[in-house]
Amino acid sequence: MNYPSLIVRITVPLSKISNAIFLLCDHLLWATRVGLANLNTERWSNMANRYWLYSIIMNLIRDIYEINHILKTHQRKLSSRTMTRKNSMLALAEQHKDVVIDTLKNSCDVFIPLTALGYTSLSPGIIGFLGVVSSLAGIFPLLDPMAKLTPS
Repeated sequence: MNYPSLIVRITVPLSKISNAIFLLCDHLLWATRVGLANLNTERWSNMANRYWLYSIIMNLIRDIYEINHILKTHQRKLSSRTMTRKNSMLALAEQHKDVVIDTLKNSCDVFIPLTALGYTSLSPGIIGFLGVVSSLAGIFPLLDPMAKLTPS
């Protein structure tokens, strides 16, 4: 990866590796559920959720880095008196909707494995709502390619 930021060069591959392990565990769980394998589903489900959580955490670290970078880059504009701070932040969010959408998606996603692992105790309704918001945020870049955070 030829990206100037060390944070991005580290978090993106670690997220991809964690996601690959999550998908492997998830496929093994599926194979067990349809009778093709005989595994301890609780153990493999726990492992899948842990790796999914690691992947999301790496994505959130990258999102926080990107937000920090954007704010530092636009510090002068934010402190200017020609625009209110609220309008400045809204303009930045519009200019960097890729980061906003990715952060929203990952912020919703993080609670799903946290709840499955027992670190939080959100109701199934809230988990479902977070899943819907995350899915909609994931669909948006398909409709508007400029809303996709790159590299991803």
